[in-house]
Amino acid sequence: MRKFSVRPTLTIRGRTFKGLRGWSGKPTHPPLTDLPITAYIFGATFDIIAMLGRHETWAGDFFRAGTFVFIGGAAVSVLAALTGFWDWLRSTEKGTQARRTANTHAWTMITVTVLALIDVALRLNVYHTRTYPTAAILVLSIVVAALVAVGATFGGTLVFDYGFNVETATDSPVWHASETDVLPGDHTPPSPPET
Repeated sequence: MRKFSVRPTLTIRGRTFKGLRGWSGKPTHPPLTDLPITAYIFGATFDIIAMLGRHETWAGDFFRAGTFVFIGGAAVSVLAALTGFWDWLRSTEKGTQARRTANTHAWTMITVTVLALIDVALRLNVYHTRTYPTAAILVLSIVVAALVAVGATFGGTLVFDYGFNVETATDSPVWHASETDVLPGDHTPPSPPET
């Protein structure tokens, strides 16, 4: 009995290329969102640690780490916003619950990106003179981390509750009870032998 299936996940054979949106079944937007979400949550955590240890020598290391992850998160946020906009433009229908949820997700994440860019600008302004965040940077970091978690929840609702932009191997919504891997464009595998 096989224990692993690798090839169907990694192949783009049989998938339709959709430009900036990625390939059918392999969209560009969702993987791009992972880095900013993680970066902003870690950045806020590093800022809290730096603030709590502001009189310690290691506080500056946490403040600088928070700055680096915020910069990385903000850079990838811009790419995630572009691919998310293209998904919204090409995949949602006006007047639907999915469109309204996508709108809420988009505006939340746009707000997050703008606030993160402001946070980065404030950080870079004091980067060489401080070893812990200012009160404004700390509050902004925490707000960004909270908002990105809320925005990600709306994005998750689109995928997991509505199946938005989810494309399968065309014959099964989730998986196959078979020893044969089904690649995109393939048909239903043979039924497993009866025992």
